[in-house]
Amino acid sequence: MGALAALLLLAGLLAALAYVLRLVHSLLWVPHRLERRLRRQGIRGPPRSLISGNGADLGALLAAAKSTPLASFHHAVVGRVAPYYRVWPARYGWPFVFWLGPRARLVVTGPEVAKAVLTDSTGAFDKSTTAGSNPQARQLIGEGLVGLSGETWAHHRRVISPAFNMERVKGWIPEISAIVSSMLDKWEVQGETRTEFEIDVHKEFHTLGGDVLSCVAFGSCYEEGKRIFQLQEEQTELVILAIRTFYFPGFRFIPTKKNQRRHSLNQEIRKSLRKLIEINGTKCEDSKNLLGLMLSASKTDNEFKMGIEEIIDECKTFYFAGKETTANLLTWATLLLALHKEWQDKVRNEVYQVCGKYKHPNADHLSSLKIVNMVLKETLRLYPPAVFVNRTAIRDVKLGKLDIPAGTQVNVPIIDIHHDVDIWGANAEEFDPSRFADGKSYHLGAYFPFGIGPAICVGQNLAMVEAKLALAMVLQRFAFDVSPSYVHAPMMVMTLQPQYGAQVLVRKI
Repeated sequence: MGALAALLLLAGLLAALAYVLRLVHSLLWVPHRLERRLRRQGIRGPPRSLISGNGADLGALLAAAKSTPLASFHHAVVGRVAPYYRVWPARYGWPFVFWLGPRARLVVTGPEVAKAVLTDSTGAFDKSTTAGSNPQARQLIGEGLVGLSGETWAHHRRVISPAFNMERVKGWIPEISAIVSSMLDKWEVQGETRTEFEIDVHKEFHTLGGDVLSCVAFGSCYEEGKRIFQLQEEQTELVILAIRTFYFPGFRFIPTKKNQRRHSLNQEIRKSLRKLIEINGTKCEDSKNLLGLMLSASKTDNEFKMGIEEIIDECKTFYFAGKETTANLLTWATLLLALHKEWQDKVRNEVYQVCGKYKHPNADHLSSLKIVNMVLKETLRLYPPAVFVNRTAIRDVKLGKLDIPAGTQVNVPIIDIHHDVDIWGANAEEFDPSRFADGKSYHLGAYFPFGIGPAICVGQNLAMVEAKLALAMVLQRFAFDVSPSYVHAPMMVMTLQPQYGAQVLVRKI
């Protein structure tokens, strides 16, 4: 017995030693070797902690930027939204590297590099997310299409894409316009006793976006999904904290207060989605919307098969990303038109000319709203939904003069490229929708608010149609100015949004 106990003890010690050696290799040796390769190319960055990397530095920069609103309503917002794209290049040049734990994030810029990374067809770059391998950071959207990669991503993409083709989205226009009209009717009630009243359009458009997504993608309504949206807002705060914090393997199982809340939030969201699927499943299968297509895929016996847990993961993703993208686009577009009244007048005149004052726009009308389209594109340039996009080099890659080691996460700063004076001219920080007038085009890697390449946003058609329709209908019935109570403080949460809301003064016309 003594010999057996000694053998078991030895085996345990060897296993523990092997685990420690693996940790030392992955947390210390691999980052050290990668850092040396980058330094030999002249690529530098802020000094890093061996364990946490530059997480604390990043958090301090963001906290400092967030603490002070911009002095006026202008569009030179990169330094507040993503201060590391201004502070660190000024010190270390482009490209530069920073670290989140043992993971290097190489920040590159320029249209050619962006195009090469995002449209790569050789398999050198794998789709990756901000969350990386941190399971606490992946809870919000990490197991759905946005957070997947490789074959699993391709499989989900093939099932989901048909739900958002343009012909199907056009078929939803009457339902979307009815939801928008209901929102505007409520505004009219507020305007019955006042010539001018204040509305926080950020809140209004989030409710609208949630209602539209619930209706056209899941066959439900905002009220049915309201609890899910509320839970996801709380989950977002915990996910952001996890993204900026070094994750030690196994930490999620330690019953801290935050870990317990993460677990309970995740369980309640999944339970609510499962109930929603049970209630609306049959109706959705008949209509072939997003939920219906996924449920149909769950019953097949081929490569398109999806399990119920996969469907729940996708519902989580689209409940968050689908609502956020369109709501924030409409918020920023409304604020920009409230500030730039000459463009508000141009857009309204176009809407009246194409649709009249009272008729809801149809698919043909939307395709004729050229100025509306220009305004939305310029809004997406100045205030893109995502500030950056990541790709991971799965092998050593030559990218121009850069030698990128395998395992490096390449960070493409969308917002920096969208504000680059070398691309957009001396007025790059100004609102000028005429940049997107018919016939004007830009390098593929210069403008990509929805991404480019194989992983371009699958919901892009719905986002643009919904935004065009809503903006046109708002302008048919209302005029607006920036409220004196509005504080210009754009910030990146998971998407780019106003920190203190988006207050506008509205009056019926």
